[in-house]
Amino acid sequence: MKKQQGFIFFILAAIVLVIAGVAAWFLMAIVPKVPSIDAVTDYKPKIPLRIYTADKVLIGEFGEEHRDFVPIAQIPPMMKQAVLAIEDARFYEHKGIDWTGAARALLSNVRGGFGSGGASTITMQVARNFFLSREKVLSRKLNEVMLAKKIEDALTKDQILELYMNQIYLGQRSYGFASAARSYFGKKLDQLTIAETAMLAGLPQNPARHNPAVNPKRAKLRQEQVLRRLRDLGHISEAQYAQAVAEPMRVHARPQEFGAHAQYVAELARQVVFAQYAEESYTRGIRVYTTIDSKAQEAAYASVRRNVLAYDSRHGYRGPEARIELPENDEEREEAIVEALQKRPSSDGLEPAVVLSASGKSVKVETIDGDTITISGAGLKFAAAGLSDKAKETQRIRPGAVVRITRLGKDTWSISQVPQVAAAFVALDANTGAYQALVGGFDYNLQKFNHVTQAWRQPGSAIKPFVYSAALARGYSPGTLILDEPLDMPGENAGATWSPQNDDGKFDGPITMRYSLAHSKNVPTVRLLRALEVGYTRDYLGKFGFDLARHPQNLTLALGTGAVTPLQMAGAYAVFANGGYAVKPYLISKIEDGNGSALFEEKAPAANQESARVLDARNAWVSDSMLRDVTRYGTGAAASKRLGRADIAGKTGTTSDAFDGWFAGYGGGLVAVAWMGYDDPRSLGGKEFGATLALPIWLDYMDVALARRPVVERPEPEGILRENDDWVYTEFAEMPQLRAIDIDPATLGGTGAEPTLDAEPITDDEPEGDAHPRADTVVTPEGAPVFVPKQ
Repeated sequence: MKKQQGFIFFILAAIVLVIAGVAAWFLMAIVPKVPSIDAVTDYKPKIPLRIYTADKVLIGEFGEEHRDFVPIAQIPPMMKQAVLAIEDARFYEHKGIDWTGAARALLSNVRGGFGSGGASTITMQVARNFFLSREKVLSRKLNEVMLAKKIEDALTKDQILELYMNQIYLGQRSYGFASAARSYFGKKLDQLTIAETAMLAGLPQNPARHNPAVNPKRAKLRQEQVLRRLRDLGHISEAQYAQAVAEPMRVHARPQEFGAHAQYVAELARQVVFAQYAEESYTRGIRVYTTIDSKAQEAAYASVRRNVLAYDSRHGYRGPEARIELPENDEEREEAIVEALQKRPSSDGLEPAVVLSASGKSVKVETIDGDTITISGAGLKFAAAGLSDKAKETQRIRPGAVVRITRLGKDTWSISQVPQVAAAFVALDANTGAYQALVGGFDYNLQKFNHVTQAWRQPGSAIKPFVYSAALARGYSPGTLILDEPLDMPGENAGATWSPQNDDGKFDGPITMRYSLAHSKNVPTVRLLRALEVGYTRDYLGKFGFDLARHPQNLTLALGTGAVTPLQMAGAYAVFANGGYAVKPYLISKIEDGNGSALFEEKAPAANQESARVLDARNAWVSDSMLRDVTRYGTGAAASKRLGRADIAGKTGTTSDAFDGWFAGYGGGLVAVAWMGYDDPRSLGGKEFGATLALPIWLDYMDVALARRPVVERPEPEGILRENDDWVYTEFAEMPQLRAIDIDPATLGGTGAEPTLDAEPITDDEPEGDAHPRADTVVTPEGAPVFVPKQ
């Protein structure tokens, strides 16, 4: 008996020693390492930088964590019930540790080994998310328990749940349920259906496995599990359960959807904020409000896309983007297809696909989603050259070719291609300089280079209005006659003779300045510049904000051989549009911190302040009258005809060999510039001009933007009068020496030999007279092409 009692005592002593040892280990190894819970008691969520339009449409978000902090009181009851039902049904009953659940987990761990079953409450998950790893070891679990106890002592249950629902990671870079609702469904929390709510509630357990955008089948199974728990707990009825299970899931194909296509705008705004706040820009919930109008921005984006694709279509199919070998093994073939397509992002309707089979009658392709699509009939028309037996190898469409497809109808597709040509568009309020729209290229995801602000290109004839404005300042008038006859200038071509040409090779004899600008005549413009002197005219360009260092100090200045950006051109044309005032383009109107307090605010500058005047009011008014004639009967005649307004003015521009196509113009107090060209400068085509390349972009945008803007009336300024049926400054009236350039007045006989101003409009397919073919091309260190007389 004594031996038995001794054995029992020994066992009890051993147990006590083990317990004491565990307690000592716990006190020495675990307790000291339990971190402070300041991060939860003084919670500062990482809210990303967000960029908005002036009408508060989200256009950009920057930060590693996409998060929208929502107070617990504003989280819908169904969202809270769904989360608690599947994650911690006894949350409001326990004190951070659910011992009932822990017992079940212990049995699971005994059967399957440690880590096979969990017992984490919402509070323990908060502790783990803020302070611990997800490593399944005993020490981490004990830390989790201790932290949960500290959190429960420091915060209310609602505060803990608020932390959890805003901090938890839910896939697609989304943190918190509000952000996940926007990422997956494009909705706010209070707009979710029961089915969508259950789908989100099922994500915390395993965001990768249950991600509806990536694993829709597994996500559906998890969603139904959540719905059953809601039904069993009485939060939804049997009818609601059946309806939710049957509801189809409409998950966004892309994790982030913005209200307008304005990635170039958002990036410009991001750069401004980052320059001021560095890495804090992405975590403190800063909101930036731009001057962009969302409807105008969408119109600009759609116009650029549509007209670039139209140009690309005019110039034919180039061939597949790449080619891959298609293995015989099904699994290996799928891997090869996915690998090839993942390298080529979708471009707003231009989807990459791999050709499985091809003939003159049909082409079968596979997309990155694994869908097999057969294209036939009209869908093959654009790529017919690649399906011909005589196709060049670079064009040939055969199995393994990587192509682009675009949807024609609900179940029909066509073969297409991503354009290689670049384009840009920018629109400003002509009076304040506030950006209204900006599109820096065809697709930001394919090319981040912003052509509006970064592309230095030759303006071609789009520079001519500034030369003619300089002439007005010197006393010439729109009625001044200039000789349009061959011009040979010895010594201008590196010692040889330079003979500028009109594009069509025709000469009209004596013509007026007004007619010359409207029809973009080269030789008369060179004669005018020669009369003005290059130095004076080049300096004059500085009034309009041009970088003089980028413009030549020779007569090719008249033909636009300098370098400008589309943004510079918009600012320069704004001076004509607003009556002679310089404007400073600005994009950001307000910056707020996460609490809504203003960090920066830019009020629109008062318009037409004399301190900002850079051009005589008469000069601006007369220049405007000539630019209106460009759009009425000149190279931009399609503009006034299409828009049906009297306040439309502008100028086309085409550089030599059609390397660049421009249209810069204004109306309704809005100035806009469109440009098209190749990044590696080359000809856009022998039949392409500013009127065919850029003007259509400009018109499609203005069709939308001017619908909300009244016609601008321009009152006649003081100090001008009519002379020979055109305008002249009062102080320069009756000065015959200013009424003709390179013409002997005696030869005119007072008949006014220039062509009449009511001539037939130039059609879009006629040349503008912008080119100067007797020139060579050089490239500046900045990459801008410059034309110089041939050696």
